[in-house]
Amino acid sequence: VITFLWFCSMGLLSLILHENLQLVYQLLTIPFALLFYCLATQGCLTLINRHVCLMLGGFLLAVLTMGPYCILLFITSIVFVLLVFLVGPAHIHPWIFGLQMCWQTFWHFYIQYQQYWLRDAMDPRLSLAMSALMLLSQRVTSVSMDLQEGKVAGPFNRSFRNQVSSIIPFLSYAFYFPALLGGPLCPVNTYMTFVEQITITPPPSPLTILPSKLLQVLALTALKYLLASFLQSSRLRSSSPVGSPGIPWIWVFSLVLRLNYYAHWKASECLNNAAGLGFSGRGPSGGAVWDRLSDGDAWEIESSIRISAFARRWNATTATWLRRLVFHRSSGAWLLATFAFSALWHGLHPGQVMGFLGWAIAVLADHRLHAHVGPRLSTPWRKGLFTCLSWAYTQVVIAWVVAVTELRSFETASLLGTTPISLFPLASVVILIIL
Repeated sequence: VITFLWFCSMGLLSLILHENLQLVYQLLTIPFALLFYCLATQGCLTLINRHVCLMLGGFLLAVLTMGPYCILLFITSIVFVLLVFLVGPAHIHPWIFGLQMCWQTFWHFYIQYQQYWLRDAMDPRLSLAMSALMLLSQRVTSVSMDLQEGKVAGPFNRSFRNQVSSIIPFLSYAFYFPALLGGPLCPVNTYMTFVEQITITPPPSPLTILPSKLLQVLALTALKYLLASFLQSSRLRSSSPVGSPGIPWIWVFSLVLRLNYYAHWKASECLNNAAGLGFSGRGPSGGAVWDRLSDGDAWEIESSIRISAFARRWNATTATWLRRLVFHRSSGAWLLATFAFSALWHGLHPGQVMGFLGWAIAVLADHRLHAHVGPRLSTPWRKGLFTCLSWAYTQVVIAWVVAVTELRSFETASLLGTTPISLFPLASVVILIIL
């Protein structure tokens, strides 16, 4: 069954996802993750060999998919290992965080130089490498925070031989192939425990969960394709003289962009589950539950009735990482600092800066509005009406945020500013002023 679904997914993706190579590469990697699971659970691999297999799989995947741009990841990994080897736990996080963000930001600005100054089309391999580099930044900074806080035992104060051998799990975590092209972010302790215990207490076969999750990937992909085709032929655009798109058109366009993320996250879950990662125990009925590693459920996210809830659920492991890295470590203006760093991490394109700033203001306004209105909703029909209006407002604001952020350039961001949908982010500013 899993083989049949896998080949069906390849056929469908070859038709409707020829431009989304990242998702195709992830699905093509699932059989190799299943092979690792089988070899590890059958006791064919020692502990060190399990780490080496996961790490070499990442190296090969980077070389095959990114070409010469894989050097971006290799340099990061080498610097990361050297810092873990040489710097003490009290000072390791500022070093890793500072150097990694400088390296990543340099390449983000280089891409902007290519796109906005030279007007060159970006090599898709570079785009893939940048996406992987951003995910690698999450993993190395998570390790540095764990080392600083004493949650992970580093190679400090050991003999040279023990230090070298203890570096291998860190390099394996930085480059393990199930998470190279997509999340979710797995805590380093969870990862190392998984690699150590997979032969002792192996998780149940992932073949029981992969068919349903692959079907979800296909359904999300097909829905995205249908909506995109509908947009190209629809009359949702407003009839204004300048032909600017109306609110319904922008909302559907934003939904298409979000569906691309949902499909990508679900494929990432499949890949991690195929290797044995993500098992969280047994459910009430005794069935295996594979939800320990997830970036979000499409239905749960889209049903959010508050902008702040949408922000917490969207890309959940990244949101948790941002809270830990920025929100809980900021001395003031925690929310604005978190969204500002998120814009930096994403690349500081003009549209991203505008989108994340608008999102931060909308979240602040959301907190104040619900705190002010909530106690005054004394009857069920008022609560129901407010819930419906709040959901619709969340959808429209998020549609603007996603459209501005994904389109990136200043020209498209300015164009969206001339459409009626831009009034809704401005309403958040008004709410902040009034309340």
